[in-house]
Amino acid sequence: MLQKSTIQLLRFHFSFFLLPVYLFALSQTQAINWKDAIIVFIVLHVLVYPSSNGYNSYMDRDTTPIGGLANPLQPTKQLFWLTVIMDITAVAISSTVSFYFAAGVLIYILASRVYSYRGIRLKRFPVLGYLVVVVCQGALVFFLAYHGSSMNKTFDVPLLPVIAAACLIGGYYPLTQVYQHDEDLKDGVKTISWLLGKRGTFIFCSFVFAAATLFMFLTFRQTNDLLFFWLFLICMGPMIMFFTRWMLRVWKDEKAASFSYSLTMNILAAVCSTICYGIILMLKLF
Repeated sequence: MLQKSTIQLLRFHFSFFLLPVYLFALSQTQAINWKDAIIVFIVLHVLVYPSSNGYNSYMDRDTTPIGGLANPLQPTKQLFWLTVIMDITAVAISSTVSFYFAAGVLIYILASRVYSYRGIRLKRFPVLGYLVVVVCQGALVFFLAYHGSSMNKTFDVPLLPVIAAACLIGGYYPLTQVYQHDEDLKDGVKTISWLLGKRGTFIFCSFVFAAATLFMFLTFRQTNDLLFFWLFLICMGPMIMFFTRWMLRVWKDEKAASFSYSLTMNILAAVCSTICYGIILMLKLF
C-alpha cells in the first residue's frame, strides 16, 4: 500500500504546470496519431513528471515549501523504488510509440536524475541547472510530443516553436526558486534565481518572457496564423498583469517574493497557456 508521503511527493498536480508544452506541440503537429498522442500524454504526465518530482524530493528531503507543496512530508525508500518502477514502465510504454521517442524519454529521465542525484547534483550549478530544465522540460518535451504524436513519426520538427517552448519554461522556472534562496544555500544549491537576486530574477524573467513572445510571433507568422498570436497575447494577459503587480511588490519589499505568490503565478501561467493552446488545437481540428 502506498504511503501518504509517497503519494504527496509524486506531486501529480505539478504535471498540470507542464501541460502547456504538450498542448503547444500537439497544436503544431500537422497530422496527429491520436492513439500515440494519448500514450505520449500518459507517459509524460502520469509517469515521467511525477517520477522526476518524487526522485527530487527523495534526494532533497525538503522541510519547507516546494513546487506546489506548502508542507512536504518526508520521503521513504518506498518513494525511491516507485520512481524506478515508474521510469522503467515509462520507457517500456514509450517503445510502442517509436524507438526514438523511448530514447528521448530515457534521456529526460537520466537528465532529471543527474539534476537531483547527490553524487552529481547539477541543480547546484545555477546556469547549468537552469539550462538542463529549460532544454528538457521545454525543447526536448516539445520535440518528443511533436514526434510521438505525429502520424509518420517525423523528425521534421519546426525550430521556432521549439525555441518558444524553451523560453516559456525558462521564463517562469526561476520564479519557482525566488522564495527559497536561503533553504537552497543550506543544501549547497545555488540556483539561477539566487545568482540573479530577487529583483534580478524578475528582470531576467521579463526578458525571457519577451523572447518567448517574439518566437511565438515568428512561429505563427511562419504558418500564416497571426490570429493565433493575438489569441496568445489575450490569453496570457492575466498572467502578465499578475507578474507585473508581483514584481512591483517585490521591488518595494523583497518579502513579497513568497511561496504563495510563486504558486499563484505558476497556476495562472499554466491555466492561461493551457486555455490558449487548447483553443488553438480545437480551432485547427474543427
